[in-house]
Amino acid sequence: MVDVISFKSSLTPALLEAVLDVKESNDHILVHTVPTALATMVTHLKSKKGFLFNTLIDITAVDFPAKEKRFDVIYHFLSMTENKRCRVTISIDESEAVPSITSVFECANWFEREIFDLFGVKFTSHPDLRRILTDYGFEGHPLRKDFPTSGFLEVRYDELEKRIVYEPTNLSQGYRDYDFLSPWENPDLYTISSSKNKK
Repeated sequence: MVDVISFKSSLTPALLEAVLDVKESNDHILVHTVPTALATMVTHLKSKKGFLFNTLIDITAVDFPAKEKRFDVIYHFLSMTENKRCRVTISIDESEAVPSITSVFECANWFEREIFDLFGVKFTSHPDLRRILTDYGFEGHPLRKDFPTSGFLEVRYDELEKRIVYEPTNLSQGYRDYDFLSPWENPDLYTISSSKNKK
């Protein structure tokens, strides 16, 4: 049975020092560790008898622009033998790079490329770190909170030039701010404003 107590007792002194927090929530073991110990922690989770978190479900990231350590990179693992899940989280700033875990889990290759493409998080020792979802000349990282919702460029096929054309984004209609108030729930609001417009 995998629980927080057995998990902590299985860690080596070096890993215990690298772990910032361990807790259990909704039958998941949640581990927050320093980035430098990531590969060692993942190897431990995969190979330690009694845990065997040998299935990498996914890797994702979250952007918190207001935090000093802006990005949280999150790894989800599954142990089929123990029927347990583990989430490993690391926090980094914009200039930090994350150690790649492709040497431990080969399937991490595309997950890490996706995070690099969409968030701009770099992975050291990655065999092929390049964009995977956006176009070749794409500028910026679309899932960062400071990326504009309309993007920088729009792409279209030009029938006259017979090729794909990149142009600066041109919004033909201004941004609209909806109040989401229902006229059925707030009839006075709409009758007052319409009567003022008639005068």
